[in-house]
Amino acid sequence: MPGEARAGIQFVEPPIFELGAAGRHGASVAPLDVPEVDPRVALGALARREPAGLPEVSEPEAFRHFVRLSQWNYSIDTSFYPLGSCTMKFNPKVNEWAARLGGFAGLHPLTPDHLAQGALEIMVRLQEILAEIAGMDEVSLQPAAGAQGELTGLMMIRAHHQAAGRAPRQVFIPDSAHGTNPASCALNGFETQSFQAGSAGVVEPEVLARALEAAGDDVAGMMLTNPNTLGLYEQAMPKLAALVHARGGLVYGDGANMNAVLGRARPGDAGVDVMQYNLHKTFTTPHGGGGPGAGPVAFKRFLAPYQPTPVVRRDGDAFCVDPDRPQSVGKVRSFLGNFGMAVRAYTYIRELGPEGLRAVSDMAVLNANYLTKRLAETFPLAYDTPPLHEAVFTDRALEQRTGVKTLDIAKRLLDYGFHAPTVYFPLVVRGAMMVEPTETESKSTLDAFVSAMEAIAAEAEREPELVKGAPHLTALRRLDEAGAARRPRLRWTLQDSSRTQDSSRTQDSSRTQAP
Repeated sequence: MPGEARAGIQFVEPPIFELGAAGRHGASVAPLDVPEVDPRVALGALARREPAGLPEVSEPEAFRHFVRLSQWNYSIDTSFYPLGSCTMKFNPKVNEWAARLGGFAGLHPLTPDHLAQGALEIMVRLQEILAEIAGMDEVSLQPAAGAQGELTGLMMIRAHHQAAGRAPRQVFIPDSAHGTNPASCALNGFETQSFQAGSAGVVEPEVLARALEAAGDDVAGMMLTNPNTLGLYEQAMPKLAALVHARGGLVYGDGANMNAVLGRARPGDAGVDVMQYNLHKTFTTPHGGGGPGAGPVAFKRFLAPYQPTPVVRRDGDAFCVDPDRPQSVGKVRSFLGNFGMAVRAYTYIRELGPEGLRAVSDMAVLNANYLTKRLAETFPLAYDTPPLHEAVFTDRALEQRTGVKTLDIAKRLLDYGFHAPTVYFPLVVRGAMMVEPTETESKSTLDAFVSAMEAIAAEAEREPELVKGAPHLTALRRLDEAGAARRPRLRWTLQDSSRTQDSSRTQDSSRTQAP
């Protein structure tokens, strides 16, 4: 059974605005040694009329507040994080060491090229490596996230069509693709044409051919995630690409699941014209949370004129930042992108080498298939097609017998010390649970996860209300997620103080322990 809740720990933390006292601070500021200036004179209309209302806390209060919050949060550094499709693998700490080297971390983004040769060389080398891994010709590191890389790739496709005097609008996307694909199309003025994957969970060329035929000459391209969101490899990819190219369209490959095929398959060899990487998923840079991401876009040479500017490239024996790209889609990120992420990814790739990268995918696929075999009898698979790096299970059998659903299982896993897998995605699977173990987890960790899932299934049969009421041992009980999404409070105000205190009393009175 899950461990006991820690006795004596106060789990309700007030906002930092409600800590401290007026006039309290955590800094020692030297006396002013220059003439004092009235900010209303210096800043004019931009000067504040009232203080900013910032928290007034001491250093210990501020430090303890954020450390407490971090200890109650879940992270890949504390336990298994089996989010499918998001690829939450452990981030090696040598990457962090490299990114924090003074010459990198302290480098100003406006440093002249001749004084930033080391940084520019790393960027060029990483671009060349990523191009080789993907079977592409060139790479831009500028996009700051996978979704922005996706947007940038479609901008390049649109620019290519415009340069050829065309303006096709229809982009074909199977229902097994990533959810950001339609949004990127809409932002580029394209129309999304969705079509169903086949009974085996992968796209059938005959289905795509019929959809393309109906579009006539209005085919801008196709977006395909491979392996797809069901964890299945699109084996017909060369045929699918040929069908799109015959209609004048281009093929966008969503590279979010590259962790499954490193060193084993190259999208460019299968007909993909442009794709994005997610460095946080595949190459162990920090993941999500609104922080600095990186979504490099890789592309074939004929798309190079349209890549984001400025371009970092070789210039003889040196390296330079080249702004001369008259057909470029423009700048998509300030300066040259999130350089620290490039250093981390470069460190990871150079540490592993080609053989190591192949081993990454081999172990990721092995781990996923091990979990599949262990769990398939308890939780049915969505498709019988052998998966690669992730497996999609469904709650349909358990819910019919017990009323326990995917969300209940996800919440109960928290009591067992595991983060939940991705739930209710992909949307084409009823009650989906998408599990991706990655290559960084040991067999003992996977066995413990299987034991937890089996225990929850047994609880559902024996005492379903226990599972439906989970979690029981976390800092907060089950939250009203739908209410939070519909009525979010994004900014604290003084009036919120009483609400926080009322919430604290409610939480204290509702805390229970699982039997």
